[in-house]
Amino acid sequence: MKILKSKQNKEDIKKMPQVLFPGRIIMIYTEGEAERAVDYLLTQPILGIDTETRPSFQKGKKYKVGLIQVSTHDTCFLFRLNFFGLTPAIVRLLEDTNVPKIGLSLKDDFMSLKKRKDFKPGNYIELQEYVKQFGITDMSLQKLYANLFEMRISKTQRLSNWEANILSDAQKLYAATDAWACVQIYEELERLRKTGDYQLEVIKEDEENIPEEGQG
Repeated sequence: MKILKSKQNKEDIKKMPQVLFPGRIIMIYTEGEAERAVDYLLTQPILGIDTETRPSFQKGKKYKVGLIQVSTHDTCFLFRLNFFGLTPAIVRLLEDTNVPKIGLSLKDDFMSLKKRKDFKPGNYIELQEYVKQFGITDMSLQKLYANLFEMRISKTQRLSNWEANILSDAQKLYAATDAWACVQIYEELERLRKTGDYQLEVIKEDEENIPEEGQG
């Protein structure tokens, strides 16, 4: 039986082994490549999705979303939006109503993406909402992954330059891991929901942990 925690301790996460996306990473630099990638992605049963934006360290200056990463179970496509924008193919992917796309803080991602081009979001599952039925109060991807798998997602590349001409291997792995992790989290939660094979450990400040039987 898996033990889920209502809140994950940051210090515990630091001690966990790091997880990295284990599959193929395919860079998308042109509109034609984007069209072919979207055709493939829309044949898949489930997708993880996330975005990256170049950080601004200057007051009043903001950048548009520079990267969309979309992952299957074993392949992640990195769409370089700062090269070619939000193409019709990518809009088709974002508006698709058939393939479920799993993400976190999707409302913020949609708001940022719409600054490039307006679209109507299709079939999405928001992890921050989905985890509430398990009694989990953490909202970050790192804490959710640590809670379920006892492994650590590194965030060291988060504030790197996502509009660089060539992304580093560390940036590529960071981006792919975030999108892929969304699928892993959702599918594990779905398994636990169907089987009921978990217990919730309620973490309260200044109190001992209180075990509760999970609802499955």
